[in-house]
Amino acid sequence: MFNPGERMTESVSTAELERRWKLARKAMADKGVDILVMRCLEEYLGSYVRWFTDIPARHTYPFFVIFPKDDEMTIVSQGPFPPGEPYPPAWSVRGVKQRLNSPFLDSLNWTIQYEADLALSELKKTPSAKIGWVGLPHIPAPLYNAITKEMPKASFVDMTEEIDLLKAVKSPEEQELCVRSAEMQDKIYEYLKTVIQPGIKESDIYAHAHYMGTKLGSERGLILVGSAPKGKPARFKYRRYQNRVLQDGDQVAVLVELNGPAGMYTEIARPFSLGKPHQELVDAFGISLEAQELALSMLKPGADPAAIHNACNDLVVKRGSEPELRICLHGQGYDLVERPMFQNGETMRIAEGMNITLHPSGLKNNAWATVCDNYLVGKNGPGKCIHKFPKEITVL
Repeated sequence: MFNPGERMTESVSTAELERRWKLARKAMADKGVDILVMRCLEEYLGSYVRWFTDIPARHTYPFFVIFPKDDEMTIVSQGPFPPGEPYPPAWSVRGVKQRLNSPFLDSLNWTIQYEADLALSELKKTPSAKIGWVGLPHIPAPLYNAITKEMPKASFVDMTEEIDLLKAVKSPEEQELCVRSAEMQDKIYEYLKTVIQPGIKESDIYAHAHYMGTKLGSERGLILVGSAPKGKPARFKYRRYQNRVLQDGDQVAVLVELNGPAGMYTEIARPFSLGKPHQELVDAFGISLEAQELALSMLKPGADPAAIHNACNDLVVKRGSEPELRICLHGQGYDLVERPMFQNGETMRIAEGMNITLHPSGLKNNAWATVCDNYLVGKNGPGKCIHKFPKEITVL
């Protein structure tokens, strides 16, 4: 029985990890793959490592995972040379037979060979293996070259698509974590209502949201904040650009994109108005609400995400707004942005059990607004919104 004790934040159950391993091994067997390998640096977009191990990568410190078809995993991570104690602690891992460490970092380019040597010490035990890359964009070129060069008898395939299809559909336990993440974010929004006021900086909102999220169990995520006076659109800004001081009459846009307990992501966004909102902001928010409702009406198992994206764009353009040139809907899980991506080119179709976030926006003259919520896809379409904070402009 896994017992993380008082030291560790919330974890998924061992039964959930075993479910994932079973599905992955079935996919491996279907493709004749002997070993999966993956590497991630961060929780934001580093879901592969956590999905297999329940260990999050953080602060661009790499985790390299070797997942065999018939044995426990090997983890290669940054840490001391032997005989230093390997990281992460033995009591905190499940399904792991060995933890290999050395002090490699991507900022120290020549130390990539340390990582490669440790990975190869395990991979070379099966020199003719068929090895499947998972999340190939996360594998640095020097590491890829070192592994493929030193294993001339091995064959390599990309297994990202197969694993993406598995992790995009959430188990009942994962769906419950999505609901709890949304509940946490609702509480953050209720708290922000008490602190957003003229005279504070956008970065103060950022700090307050992170503070409350941490107290409620979040471990990682983004807070985007933007503000502007009437007559200028208040779009989201990253921390580097959150230095403006709020004034009376401002419109304020806040996106809370923090993961919840055990690491599952959802996100919420609403506009705030310091005083009565002007009509252009009301109109822009109305466009985003209408587009979200359209997307929800199409969000059924088997649907094409690109078709939903294009339908939303057609609607907002018809209403006099600008088309979405990036992403207005996408899946979420251990990634901030996870497949399916609602853009032309996505091959994955909507399936029951997916966690989808919808954030279409509206621009009306000099006002911009968005509404952002998460929905779990059921057998016949989306269920109720798992965020409960009112879908309206919050007037302060």
